[in-house]
Amino acid sequence: MSAMQSLAFMESRRLRGFLEIQQQVVRGIDHCAADLLGFFPGVQPAPPERTLLLVVGSERGFCGNFNESLIQSLEDTLGPTYEGFVACGHKLCSRVERHPQLLQTVEGAALMEEVDGALKRLTAVLAGQGTSSHALGLEVIYQDPDAQEPVTRTLLPPFQNRPATVPRVGYAPEIYLPPAELLGELAHHSLFATLHEILYRSLMAENQRRTRHLDGAVRHLDQSLERLTYRDNQLRQEEIIEEIEVILLNADATGLSPKEE
Repeated sequence: MSAMQSLAFMESRRLRGFLEIQQQVVRGIDHCAADLLGFFPGVQPAPPERTLLLVVGSERGFCGNFNESLIQSLEDTLGPTYEGFVACGHKLCSRVERHPQLLQTVEGAALMEEVDGALKRLTAVLAGQGTSSHALGLEVIYQDPDAQEPVTRTLLPPFQNRPATVPRVGYAPEIYLPPAELLGELAHHSLFATLHEILYRSLMAENQRRTRHLDGAVRHLDQSLERLTYRDNQLRQEEIIEEIEVILLNADATGLSPKEE
């Protein structure tokens, strides 16, 4: 357990640098979209007719109530306006495999190097869910390292967290594509980059939870070992006392002192 705790701690440290870089990528795309929508507000996509939920859980265990709180948040969110949900992460999938609104399961990432593979599998599943002619909305429920409770984030329609009114600064951007087509390209890159960021965030939160959970487990085992050692010494002491009492009783029965025996 101590080795697993150390590995989880090191994985969290490695993820921190990659997460900061990915956040800069997402912010850059959002800034470009905000600039475009500030001058061409009419190209914002219409509200979706269908909404899909994605729940990102853990691939491995020993992380406390990581998946249980996600399932509780899922149950609180699901309603008639939702088409269903896709679960990502082996441990989470094993807990919701019989859920009536589960559409598909996806293998998650246990290490930072596996995030790219999980992202490819995830985008393939999401693309398969959006093959109809209706607009598809996408919301993601995941654990964030900076939050105590699961976070719900809207990815489609894109750029929903943009301020209602963006001040126009300078001249309109010089673009070589129609504004609606350019916004669609930005939305594609934003979806891919934000999913990448969410997978990093979830994996980092998972390793932080695992570190704390295993730290508590190790301390509990140490305390149990101390209690067992104390109880073992106590029983051994009682056995020695009983042996001495037997010797004294035998000595009294024979009328001899223990020294004479």
